[in-house]
Parts: sequence; structure tokens; C-alpha cells
Amino acid sequence: MGCCVCHLTVVVLLLLFVLPALSSESAVTVDVHAAKGFVDSGHKYLDVRTVEEFKKGHPWNALNVPYVFFTPQGREKNPEFLEQVSLICDKHDHIVVGCQSGVRSLQATEELLKAGFEHVKNMGGGYVAWVENGFLVKALQEEL
Repeated sequence: MGCCVCHLTVVVLLLLFVLPALSSESAVTVDVHAAKGFVDSGHKYLDVRTVEEFKKGHPWNALNVPYVFFTPQGREKNPEFLEQVSLICDKHDHIVVGCQSGVRSLQATEELLKAGFEHVKNMGGGYVAWVENGFLVKALQEEL
């Protein structure tokens, strides 16, 4: 009976820890320094903040597709997010996804992976970490 318990324990551990890690839909989060290195080496930077947030400042050459919109009713997911990303990114592109702090970008990264995008990483800490580390940013001029 002791042997059966050992085998059962091994199976349970495999199901809980190993198989989820092998899933192609498991989002990888990298720190801001690694993210900048990826962007500097040619990865696309997908900023999933709102257009208003993006206009206040973003990494150079960032692409903007909001993952959520802020409405009077609260946050609403962009129903065209995947379609809009597909217009500017190929499923084989290497992409770093960022937002303000890392929460929306993690959700967006998971959704992109589930949709078949193969090389997508979440940037932990978001734009806040980017700015705090003194990395180059671009702000769009305010409309007059």
C-alpha cells in the first residue's frame, strides 16, 4: 500500500506543478531590464494601456492596443483586442507586453498565448518600472 501512495503522490505532483509549467499558454513574466533587452534586440513592445495613458508617455517604438477601457461603469475589456493586435503583429513575432504596473499586461499576454501567439512575454512592473529605471520614453504632444 505504501508504494501506491508514493505513485499517487508523484502523479498528483506532476498534475499540479509540471504539466501547467509545460502548457504553451503559461505566461512568462520578465523584469523590466530583461524586457528592455528584448526590445533593444528587436522584439515588439505592445503597450496595452489606454490611449490616454499611452499619450502621456511610452517606450520608443511602442505599439498601442488597449486591453481595457475605463468607462463610467468601470473597466471594460476591449472586445476587439485580439483583432486589433492581429493587424499589427504576426503570431510568430516576438512581443513584450506592458501596461502601467503589470496586471493588464499579464492578462493580455495570457489571452494572446491562448489565441496562438507564440513568443509573448509579460513585462513585470509595467511602465512605472520602465520610467523608474530611467529608460527612454516618448510623450505625444498634447493637442492644442
